Amino acid sequence: EAPMEPAALGRLRRLLPAAPRPGCAPSPSRAAQTGGAGAPRPRRDLYEVLGVPSTATAAQIKTAYYEQSFRYHPDRNAGSAAAAARFAAVSEAYRVLGSAALRRKYDRGLLSAEELRHAPRPSGRPPAAASPPPRAPAARPGPVPPPFDFDAFYRAHYGEQLQREQLLRARREQLRLRREEAAAQGRLRALSDLSVGLLFFLGVAILYGL
Repeated sequence: EAPMEPAALGRLRRLLPAAPRPGCAPSPSRAAQTGGAGAPRPRRDLYEVLGVPSTATAAQIKTAYYEQSFRYHPDRNAGSAAAAARFAAVSEAYRVLGSAALRRKYDRGLLSAEELRHAPRPSGRPPAAASPPPRAPAARPGPVPPPFDFDAFYRAHYGEQLQREQLLRARREQLRLRREEAAAQGRLRALSDLSVGLLFFLGVAILYGL
């Protein structure tokens, strides 16, 4: 990563608490802030820059950084010195609080200038939104199904019944034909008997006429 610029390093140093010199007691104002010589001084400056409490989670810190860096980004505030300064302060605060190791050292007052110089630089832009999933290709129309075959359906489900009905119809047809044939033969016999009777009567009449 690129080392921190001198101006940014100076701003971060001003935000960090100054370590007391050996043999020097803290000033009354600093002792009042810490609540006593032995109590650690609360680290709220960088948290206040991002607008989050010191107990904020890493996700909350990242969200606050993305929101403010987007709001005060130079591309959205061209020519605004206040927005540029605010964007730089937010980036420098996240440069420390966005790293778990640097944040622990900052909270304990152990963060050194060398570590600040080599701290990773944030991108300043939120991650790009995930692209929408590709659309599924439109389904191609398949072949048109053939028309429903009712005969095949009936043969498959009612084949035996159809065979019985066909056999019954065939028997009825045979019986009808036999009856018609018998009736026709009966009529022929009747005509034959009538013809024989007429011939006999004519023969008798002819004999008597002679």
